[in-house]
Amino acid sequence: MTVRKGELWGESGGLGPDGVVVDDDAQVREVVEAARRSSQPIPPVGLLGGDLCQTLGGRGDRERLGSSAAFAAPVDVGSVLVDGRQHWFVAHLVARRSWWRGRVVAVMNAQWLGHWDVAPRSHPGDGRFDVIDGDLSLRDRISARKRLLTGTHVPHRDLQVSQAAAGQLHFERPLNVWLDGVDVGRASDVVFRVEPDALRVVV
Repeated sequence: MTVRKGELWGESGGLGPDGVVVDDDAQVREVVEAARRSSQPIPPVGLLGGDLCQTLGGRGDRERLGSSAAFAAPVDVGSVLVDGRQHWFVAHLVARRSWWRGRVVAVMNAQWLGHWDVAPRSHPGDGRFDVIDGDLSLRDRISARKRLLTGTHVPHRDLQVSQAAAGQLHFERPLNVWLDGVDVGRASDVVFRVEPDALRVVV
C-alpha cells in the first residue's frame, strides 16, 4: 500500500525462502528486469547494500535479513522507455553527459546516489519520483558537489525540483542514461512512470 502522511509503512519480518539476497541496486534491477521480461512476479529482495538499502536504513547484515529484527516494506519500481527501449530501475535514473558540464537530470526513487544526498525528501514508497533537473555553471557545480553530502544543494535557482508519478524528458543532444548505476546507452527521449508497491524489500 502506497505510504501516506501519518500512516505506518512497512513491518517487522525476515526474508522468506522465496527471497533473493542482493548486494547493490544494479543486482536488484537485474531481478526486477528478469521477472518483468518473463511476466513472472518479482520475488522479495533482501538488501545488503546500495542506495535503496541506505535510504531504508539497511545495515548490510546478512543474518538480520532472515530474522524478526529485519524490516520489510513494499517499494515502488520505475518503468522507463529509453528511446523506445523498455527498462526498469529501483533507486534512480540519471541522464547526463558529464557531471561538470551540460544538463543533468536525476529521477530519484531513493534518497541517495552514492555518498550524495540527492533527494532529501524522496520516499521509495510514496508513488512518486523526485525529479531534479538543471544545467549549473561550473562554479555552482563545485559548490553543489560539496552541499550534496548534506542534502543542502536544494533549493537552487537553476535547479528545477518536482515530484511526479510519470514524466517525459527530451534532450536536444542525446545524453547517457544510467539506471541504478548502469549505463544503458544514449537517448534523446526518456519516458518514465512509477509502478507503485511493485517490489517487496527487506533490510
